[in-house]
Amino acid sequence: MMNRVVLVGRLTKDPELRYTPSGAAVATFTLAVNRTFTNQQGEREADFINCVVWRRPAENVANFLKKGSLAGVDGRIQTRNYEGQDGKRVYVTEVVADSVQFLEPRNASASGRGDEMGSFGGGQRPQEAPFGQQNQRNNDNRQSGYTKMDDDPFANDGQTIDISDDDLPF
Repeated sequence: MMNRVVLVGRLTKDPELRYTPSGAAVATFTLAVNRTFTNQQGEREADFINCVVWRRPAENVANFLKKGSLAGVDGRIQTRNYEGQDGKRVYVTEVVADSVQFLEPRNASASGRGDEMGSFGGGQRPQEAPFGQQNQRNNDNRQSGYTKMDDDPFANDGQTIDISDDDLPF
């Protein structure tokens, strides 16, 4: 069996962060995902998909995303039901996110340039380099004749590399 969902869209409102009685963080948000086609009037429609993320990634989503933020969600579809206040059975279908990727700089809508990009979930950490500084560094490098080969300190060296297994990330 397979149950996998990958979505890219914009948040329709700020995420809601709550905590379970045992202290686990849970954030809920709705993602507006454009359809790939237009309707008869030539307008592009969107689907509004409810998403849930748990624990540390939930706190990161609540802290770093807001209404209008572009995000990628990787997770699975889940259905559940409960008895509503009126006594009727309520059915809910939502995406339970394994990870949420932040797809634009944090302050992109506020200042036109961002401070950092990141992705949280599944044990991932945010990127260390500030987004705006990295772009400026790339522009400076292009103007000074810098090439990608200059990034590799071992390129064309011909020497063996002495590295222990403890230093390998895998």
